[in-house]
Amino acid sequence: MQFSENDDLVDIRYDNVFKAVFTKNTPQSQGALSKLVSTLIKRDISILAITANEPPIENLRDRQIRFDINCKAESGELINVEMCLNPNPFEPVRLEFYASKLFIGQDIRGSDKNYNNLKESYQIAILAKKRFFSDDEVFHAFEYYDPEHSISLNGKSRIITIELSKLDKTIEKPVKDMSPAEHWAVFFQYLTDKAKREKINQIIDHQEGIAMASEAVAAFTKEEIEYYHQISKEKYEMDIQCLETQARQEGRQKGRQEERQEIITLLKSGKSLEDIIKEYEK
Repeated sequence: MQFSENDDLVDIRYDNVFKAVFTKNTPQSQGALSKLVSTLIKRDISILAITANEPPIENLRDRQIRFDINCKAESGELINVEMCLNPNPFEPVRLEFYASKLFIGQDIRGSDKNYNNLKESYQIAILAKKRFFSDDEVFHAFEYYDPEHSISLNGKSRIITIELSKLDKTIEKPVKDMSPAEHWAVFFQYLTDKAKREKINQIIDHQEGIAMASEAVAAFTKEEIEYYHQISKEKYEMDIQCLETQARQEGRQKGRQEERQEIITLLKSGKSLEDIIKEYEK
């Protein structure tokens, strides 16, 4: 599978496109998902089932919408994979919330089961356009950990993040010197960059899973591409509106906090509440 410099490809960083690439009922799509997850959790697995969790079209204006891929491996691991083009400021705590839900959603009821029957769960987030953590590392894997004594709980839940905005140095490396996870990250970030098309083709030749994903991308019809672009445009507009609303709310909240603190200061200075009210009524 190779792309020419003239190929106009759909951007896989749009979460609806990302989900479409990896959840089609084809060997290429299903194989690509298994390879992607295996690379990121550093253990070979095969995806057994994908939960049908795509929201209905009429819900596209839901500001909290996310086209995630909820799946289960043959060996029982639970994995949620999502692409986020414009991550929200609350993304880290959101990931923690959904990682917890994924883990505790397992059924261990029954006299023949106990906590040892719980399977590993992985919340995987690919963050596209914003730097989230202060270091320059593209990949992070979080688990319960005591930082004071450097002791891990050795639990079964993990949060894995990939920050595509930190790939400036990685893209300059020869393909043979990149790790398998870096191959995937570069593929996601630069697929539509025609100036990087040669390197993308080298990665496709190097990675079977990425070749499968590329076949899924190439299989999109013109109508499908237009459809995904329209959904992405509407969702992007809603994301921007949500961020603007949040900024206004935080601004008002900050103003109220400053006003409250000013009143407390005036009271401590000896002014009566009546005098303070009169001053604010001027």
